[in-house]
Amino acid sequence: MSNKKGSFLKSRTFILNIFLLISGMIACFFILSAWLSSFTHHGENIDVPDLRGKKISNLDSILSIHNFHYKVIDSLFDSDKIPGTVLDQDPAPKSKVKENRTIYLTINAIQPPDVKMPDLIDVSFRQAEAMLESFGLVMGSVSYRTDLAKNAVLEQRYNNRVIKPGAMLPKGSTIDLVLGDGLNSIDIPIPDLTGMTKKEAASALQRLSLALGTVQFADEKDSLEARVYKQSPSPDDGSILKSGDGVDISLR
Repeated sequence: MSNKKGSFLKSRTFILNIFLLISGMIACFFILSAWLSSFTHHGENIDVPDLRGKKISNLDSILSIHNFHYKVIDSLFDSDKIPGTVLDQDPAPKSKVKENRTIYLTINAIQPPDVKMPDLIDVSFRQAEAMLESFGLVMGSVSYRTDLAKNAVLEQRYNNRVIKPGAMLPKGSTIDLVLGDGLNSIDIPIPDLTGMTKKEAASALQRLSLALGTVQFADEKDSLEARVYKQSPSPDDGSILKSGDGVDISLR
């Protein structure tokens, strides 16, 4: 019996079976390694593309090259950026990742969110300016009305209408303010605007709570370069102005 067993172990059939078994195991090992390498892209790293500023509608064609995917996880509103574009991404651009990676995005909202109109009545101009900014609103034009409260807000307006506190407005809306002049009963000497540009004259008058009246140009010279050569009333005629009064100027 033992002789037969020993003879079988030494036979060509047994040796061939062992050889085929080992060869099959080696082949399976290489096939499995190749499959795992193909599945995981072992050792293959790819740069993440920069998607910032790109429109969401264009991302599929950009990411399909390396089978990347994206998922929007947040949206913000930035009035300086194009709506519907990518603001931020994770992983960051040029990060090394494998294919089939999901890129998480923050996009710029299509529509601005609504914000509440704050109550600016009776607060100072500087405080109103800070409050508008903190609420995501924009300071518009400023006008004055006769009132003892100098530079205090008397009215808050949106699209030429009085807007009540608590009203909902799109973020980034422009708010106009009406302020008290506080100077109605005070005499204001007439400033000398000679030699000033139109812009400089308007600023000088505004600082004194005066208004820019009629503007005339003596010739076809560029209005940005033209200078005041005559004004009415003149600083030499002894007139006294009140807050809100206008001064006419001629430029050349």
